[in-house]
Amino acid sequence: MPVLPYHMLEKETVLHFFLHDTPGGSRPSAVRVVQAKGTTHNTSLTPLGTVWVVDYPLTEGPHPKSTVVGNSRGMYVSAGREELMLVAYLDFGFTSGEFNGSSISVLSRNPVTQIEREFAVVGGRGKFRMARGFANLKCIFFNASNGDSIVKYEVVVRHY
Repeated sequence: MPVLPYHMLEKETVLHFFLHDTPGGSRPSAVRVVQAKGTTHNTSLTPLGTVWVVDYPLTEGPHPKSTVVGNSRGMYVSAGREELMLVAYLDFGFTSGEFNGSSISVLSRNPVTQIEREFAVVGGRGKFRMARGFANLKCIFFNASNGDSIVKYEVVVRHY
């Protein structure tokens, strides 16, 4: 078996950060951009076929004023008729520290009514080139009146 240069050896990195979702107010982090025809009279916030575009801040701690380490940009599509089920494509871009300029991409179901859930890491760029792995999510705060939430992420990623 050939010996690979150090930069070509697979590494495993564990990341911890917090995602802040604020769907309302003057600077929302999630905006509905599409709602399927025939669902406009549906009073649910997530009728089947609805699409949101998101730009969430990522912080090193749970407090909203904690140090920002990056952002999560992407989209959610409501894909459940009988249950609240979103499909998420998100790109976690890091803007500080060792992984500044790198990102991790996830594509997965997001059963948002579950406090704990898991996303699949499907790729990355920069220091996370050829990434694969998983992200464990845990909702640590939810405000039912305005939809604000804080989600703790622990991401295990293998990359080159």
